Amino acid sequence: MLEVCNIAFSYGAKEVLKDVTFAAKPGEIVCIVGNNGVGKTTLLKILATITAPDSGVIRAEGQDIFKYPLKYRRNLGYLQESPALYEDMTVKSYLKYRAMLKGEPEKRIRRRIQEALNTCNIQEVMHQTIGKLSFGLKKRVAIADAILLRPRTILLDDVFAGLDRTMRFDAKEIIKSVSAFSSVVLTGHEMTDLAKLATRFLVLSDGRISASISTESLNEIEIVSRIDNALKGVVS
Repeated sequence: MLEVCNIAFSYGAKEVLKDVTFAAKPGEIVCIVGNNGVGKTTLLKILATITAPDSGVIRAEGQDIFKYPLKYRRNLGYLQESPALYEDMTVKSYLKYRAMLKGEPEKRIRRRIQEALNTCNIQEVMHQTIGKLSFGLKKRVAIADAILLRPRTILLDDVFAGLDRTMRFDAKEIIKSVSAFSSVVLTGHEMTDLAKLATRFLVLSDGRISASISTESLNEIEIVSRIDNALKGVVS
């Protein structure tokens, strides 16, 4: 389980995050939403240990992720808003390189690659050069990288950005599949698609989590309405 406790962060004099607290359990798909510039990407970078918070604690499986960053990253999958891929490599060679870089034992690498290729439905392009792939296929490769070692925590920043309707559907199915073994935390703006995917929404406003909305027993229209009200500061 991922536990985020009283996280604060500032860029110079600008306070971005204030007392952010929440938890994501295995099997959950937690979506963080908010207006542009509210700090969603900054929060994910902190959860990925790319940026350190000014204060607060983040625990994974009960351990402080900044005290044991290498162990945490071994069980972390992270997709940046604009993922950087090695476009001169083939899909398969790239995933093999990434698995080795993450410290996966060589005897398990082939199986991990095959699982990721199957989950992301990119078996047919595994011998193609990444630079020659369409945007949607590149995004699938980036997701395959994030889920490669079956991590306990998966962070996906603006995961649907630039994807058409069909590609978003495919991405949703992939994320649902991997949530079986991971706590998934993601961000995005495509509310209708996210409402079909997330088990819980956290509304980030003025640097804090202003609302937590469980999607259980709610339809998509009700979910989107509650998020809109939360962003406007309306109590429902």
